Amino acid sequence: MSEIDGTPLTGYRVAVTSARRSEELSALLRRRGATVASAAAITMVPLPDDEELRRYTEELIENPPDIVVATTGIGFRGWVAAADGWGLADELIETLSKARVVSRGPKATGALRAASLREEWSPESESSRDVLRYLLDKGVGGQRIAVQLHGATDEWDPFPEFLDELRNAGAQVVPIRVYRWHPVPPGGAFDALVTGIAEQQFDAVSFTSAPAVAATLMRARELGLEDQVITALRTNVHAMCVGPVTARPLVRLGVPTTAPERMRLGALARHITDELPALRSRVLTAAGHLVEIRGTCVLVDGVVKPLPPAAMAVMRALALRPGTVVSRGDLLAAMPGAGTDTHAVESAVLRLRTALGDKNIVATVVKRGYRLDVDFPVDPEVVG
Repeated sequence: MSEIDGTPLTGYRVAVTSARRSEELSALLRRRGATVASAAAITMVPLPDDEELRRYTEELIENPPDIVVATTGIGFRGWVAAADGWGLADELIETLSKARVVSRGPKATGALRAASLREEWSPESESSRDVLRYLLDKGVGGQRIAVQLHGATDEWDPFPEFLDELRNAGAQVVPIRVYRWHPVPPGGAFDALVTGIAEQQFDAVSFTSAPAVAATLMRARELGLEDQVITALRTNVHAMCVGPVTARPLVRLGVPTTAPERMRLGALARHITDELPALRSRVLTAAGHLVEIRGTCVLVDGVVKPLPPAAMAVMRALALRPGTVVSRGDLLAAMPGAGTDTHAVESAVLRLRTALGDKNIVATVVKRGYRLDVDFPVDPEVVG
């Protein structure tokens, strides 16, 4: 058994932007070997203080809906809990019980049934698109539809096309925004995390809500780093999202995203564990050793070899062209903050050889530069 069999994320850096359950996700990733930086992108408006939610709840009781759409379990439960705190829970449940109820998935269904409400229909896919198709097929013209939404910010609204298509079909839509969010104040840990994404200090960034994505992009714009952050997310910092709704703001920008089949926190941690090594590693053989290049370390014959940043940058530059001579000037350009002195390259190569444990892995080509002494590539893909 190799040193990293139980920690497949050893050598990878992951940014966590979650506001809720961030400690749980971070622990799951660290348990698998990842280096994790966590900073919440958004902060929640306390439900008892949410005057908008209270106003819409009172208006809904006064003017009942024909159809109710529950999109999330925690959101629906939070709405009922808030109504209970305002002394409106019984009236709200009675109002909703007279409407046709559609649920987006099993968690929303469980919350409905806990409130003694019975759903008319729920898709197996947990897809808002399937919910929309069902409603449009049934006909919504002239219908008053209350849609319980989850995770809105003052600058961004979830499911915009969902609401617009219902309106375009003739429905009167009442959005019930539960758990509204604000971006966190500037100048703190989140700014440092966004800067780290822009500087490609992470191999992946995880998102568990679309508002967190929106807040990340907005903060990048405020910091003057929008182009760098988008470039990073399109190339070497992989966006790992809990589901397609979360990924939507990134997809619109042409940022590639991946997500687990099940929209669950544990599934996201497993997804990162399975996908990140495939996206951010290079495996080859050099000087008779099996060598794997990861985000912040190299594995030699399955043994972790931690490297300082300059040595890691040299290793990555050599691995981009395995077996080909890379000049000192090119290696210097790849090293962070190395300046113009090529002696820095020689020092980095010395540290690299020492860390790898076999100086023959990196060969010197006199007066030309350095190269990896590769035997044959195991994995032909070069990533980052």
